[in-house]
Amino acid sequence: MQLFRNVVLFRFPLSALAEIEAIESQLETQALRPLGAMEMSTRGFVSPFGRGESQSAHRVGRAVLVTLGGEDKILPAAVVNEELANKLDRIREEEGRVPGGRERKRIKDEVLIDLLPRAFTRPTRTSAYLDLDLAWCVIDTASRKAAETVISVIREAIGSFPAVPANAEGAPRALLTSWIAGEALPEGFALGDECELIDPVDGGAVIKCRRQDLETDEIREHLKTGKQAIRVSLVFDDRLSFVMGDDLVIRKLKFTEIVTESLEQGQHESLREEADAVFALMSAELRVLLRRLEEVFALSKVE
Repeated sequence: MQLFRNVVLFRFPLSALAEIEAIESQLETQALRPLGAMEMSTRGFVSPFGRGESQSAHRVGRAVLVTLGGEDKILPAAVVNEELANKLDRIREEEGRVPGGRERKRIKDEVLIDLLPRAFTRPTRTSAYLDLDLAWCVIDTASRKAAETVISVIREAIGSFPAVPANAEGAPRALLTSWIAGEALPEGFALGDECELIDPVDGGAVIKCRRQDLETDEIREHLKTGKQAIRVSLVFDDRLSFVMGDDLVIRKLKFTEIVTESLEQGQHESLREEADAVFALMSAELRVLLRRLEEVFALSKVE
């Protein structure tokens, strides 16, 4: 498996642990099935260990790893429009009339039906894990829509999964802005070299900085004009670096050499042992980070 590169967080109540504890067997009811000839997409769980494996979830300690697979038909709008135009041209030439709006829609539907069986299929994979101690579902994506899909399919599989997006009791944007304005960061955190600032008025300016010292007068001048930080890169304990958003999404997550060198030094007899080691290390590192983020951003629990 690969180390996560982004994180969308969902929180679930500890009262739901009874259902979640049996998730390994329950996910089999929502296994990924082949995409039908007339379907645009399908979603279901696949083995975290890849092709040829049947295990739908994998547990290491108090963390359970799952992978949502998907298949999507690729049908570019340009291809559909070209085929539609050809059909409309034939009607004009052969019948001497121009189809109205309702008929055009019917013809377009026919075009889609004709093209779907010949469309290419694009596979997708989204990994996630459940931290059974902290009651977090940690999803490897920067897309809230993709994360919601993972939660939805888990919910279908186990019957009830009252998970909700991470929510802060305070204002994350105000906190991020205060850090690059010069206020002390929480213990263990340091500023990185990237941020995104916006003017909160509708249609206001957007400033994106990369490979930039965030503690310079240049950055603070932008803040003085009323701009606010919606994304700030941070380093945690010299072990993790990431961009924290005011939407509480973690982007560009990287594990530093201090963390990854232990994986390089390990001796693993099989790919499964290697995957175990990666997952155990990643979930342990993120557990420390999540505990601190709970404190720093006052992340709400779900009752």
